[in-house]
Amino acid sequence: MAKKSRNKKINTSVTEEGVVNVFRNARDRALTYKQVAAVLGTSDASSRNRIIKIISKLRGSGSLIEVERGLYKQTPPKNYHVGRLEVTSRGKGYVIVDGFEEDVFIRPKYLNTGMHGDSVEIYLFKRRKQDKLEGEITKIIQRKRTEFVGVITLSEKFAFVECMGYNLYTDFFVPLAKINNAKDGEKVVVELVSWEAQNDSPIARVVKVLGPPGDHQTEIHAILAKYGLPYEFPKAIEDFASNIDTRITKHECAKRRDFRDILTFTIDPRDAKDFDDALSFETLENNVVRVGIHIADVSHYLTPNSLLDQEAYDRATSVYLVDRVVPMLPEILSNDACSLKPNEEKLTFSAVFDINDQSEVIHQWFGRTVIYSQLRLAYEEAQYIIETDQETIPAEVSITNQSRSIDSKMCVAIRTLNVLAQQLRQKRMKQGAISFDKLEVKFKLDHQNNPVGVYFKESKDANKLIEEFMLLANRSVAEFIGKKSPKQTFLYRIHDQPDDEKLAGLQQIIKRFGYSIDTQTKERTSQSLNKLLKDVAGTKEQNMIDTLTIRSMSKAIYTTNNIGHYGLAFDYYTHFTSPIRRYPDVMVHRLLQHYLDGGKSPSNDVYEAQCRHSSDQEQLASNAERDSIKYMQVKFMADHQDQEFEGVISGVTDWGVYVEINQNKCEGMVRMQDLRDDHYVFNKDEYAVIGSRTHRTYRLGDTVRIRVKKADLARRHLDFLMVD
Repeated sequence: MAKKSRNKKINTSVTEEGVVNVFRNARDRALTYKQVAAVLGTSDASSRNRIIKIISKLRGSGSLIEVERGLYKQTPPKNYHVGRLEVTSRGKGYVIVDGFEEDVFIRPKYLNTGMHGDSVEIYLFKRRKQDKLEGEITKIIQRKRTEFVGVITLSEKFAFVECMGYNLYTDFFVPLAKINNAKDGEKVVVELVSWEAQNDSPIARVVKVLGPPGDHQTEIHAILAKYGLPYEFPKAIEDFASNIDTRITKHECAKRRDFRDILTFTIDPRDAKDFDDALSFETLENNVVRVGIHIADVSHYLTPNSLLDQEAYDRATSVYLVDRVVPMLPEILSNDACSLKPNEEKLTFSAVFDINDQSEVIHQWFGRTVIYSQLRLAYEEAQYIIETDQETIPAEVSITNQSRSIDSKMCVAIRTLNVLAQQLRQKRMKQGAISFDKLEVKFKLDHQNNPVGVYFKESKDANKLIEEFMLLANRSVAEFIGKKSPKQTFLYRIHDQPDDEKLAGLQQIIKRFGYSIDTQTKERTSQSLNKLLKDVAGTKEQNMIDTLTIRSMSKAIYTTNNIGHYGLAFDYYTHFTSPIRRYPDVMVHRLLQHYLDGGKSPSNDVYEAQCRHSSDQEQLASNAERDSIKYMQVKFMADHQDQEFEGVISGVTDWGVYVEINQNKCEGMVRMQDLRDDHYVFNKDEYAVIGSRTHRTYRLGDTVRIRVKKADLARRHLDFLMVD
């Protein structure tokens, strides 16, 4: 196993005065703690931790402000404020300033080169007659991004690049010397070089040519580039991973609790390539069973602060696009050493529970283990065992495409665990958990990654079996550390209560379909949301209302400051069960072992910064995954040009009506100009567009018939026409 370098000397010269001077000299620039460390000439962990503590103290005293997650600068003088700029598609700006009850409006002429997402300094005007805060951007503190994906257009003397999806109000100007051999009409990645206040457009250079728009590889790489996500590992990382000693020695096994002789198996999707969790099952006395939840011990191989560890931290999560996975870890770990394959010894980190027949945990244990999985099952196979009394899985269900016999003890274990899982789920629901079983759309792809069909992924008992025991492990680990006194630094997965305004908006929409929610108390809210989700199941409006309900919820994030998980109705919750694909789980493993070894609580600020990074990367990955689904929807519908479908109006705006096709859940838009039988006006209060002459109304939730007008792969957009 690779060893980390011990040659770095700890810099003891880090002082509060020194940190203050760094920010003072930086003037307009916002800095991360790593940049401060670089200026001070220090790189060891001890000095970085001290810098984080000093920054936290200065922020608490008001000397510094956090302009964006992990970015700090000196507090500006009076009438000058710092915030995050949001730009609308029409070029209007709004700056969100911490502590302000309303956003600051920025007229287009006062944007002063600010772009969507930038951290900016603004000068606040006096309130105008319309009682609205207005301001002017005076400085760009930190660009949200410096690389953009767009289509290049060449002319005789210069080129320009049009970038979609960034809320930009201008194109990029590219000198011909900086086009990097790009051809007219190709998709490219451009890097912002400069943007002087007197210029209408920023100057950029082409850093990567992706290829022709509409080409599959071009579009997938464009999605990854848009969110700054890598699609391969650097050679240095691959070489480092290849040199890790992945042998499982007798010496290492002797240090761990041995489960190799215990009945153990995995249940995963049919097409899974990495298996990061396994279950073991033992029958004890008095109707008690011992359930082991065994998780790949990634932290055993991932040395802290190593080259590979830094790469995994930077990525923070695996990204699941429609046609591929962009992994957090190289294949030698994710698909080999850490993957809990059948008939192989594996190192694991486990949560072991003794559970009675009422699904009550009467004893628990956490620690490092070694296992030997006897069987790999797909969800469909486990479901067959649960639903029948058979021990032979037929060929049409089997992952081997041949019938196979399952040991009777294994079948008993699966059925017993299913009963316990159902009891655990019932308890969660009674405690106020919300059941989000949203319909998940999947594409059948041919060997060239072309979509040839659509199917809907359904969560059955086998899926819920695994889900409940993973939830049990995650909750129990969080409680084990979170309830200790004095408080110890730990990483939690939190989910705040829904926003009242969003719930009110949801109420307004669903009442048009005859539904309602009771938001008087936390308990009533969760109960009525569950009833709503149950009532809409199987209806034409299900997918739309499921989506709107999820949007009314707060986002779950990682933090060291626990407030519980509203959606799961847990007071303590963390992520422990997927370290192959989530870096926070690796952090949880390390902290848990640290405390099991009697270690003292480390710096809370350091871990909070890492939590913010992990939450941000998770959001980027989610956006990329959503874009890839939208792209595949458009690609699928390209073969259905001029065909008619029945759908539900899923959104109404002043530029058009969105329609979701019932048959495949693909969503497109009927533009206002294509509603040619009348002049239609958007009515926000009615969630509708209404004809001025005929009073014909297209309202949210209405069933309509549409024809596919155009499938634009490059813009990932579907255009529909209404059919009378």
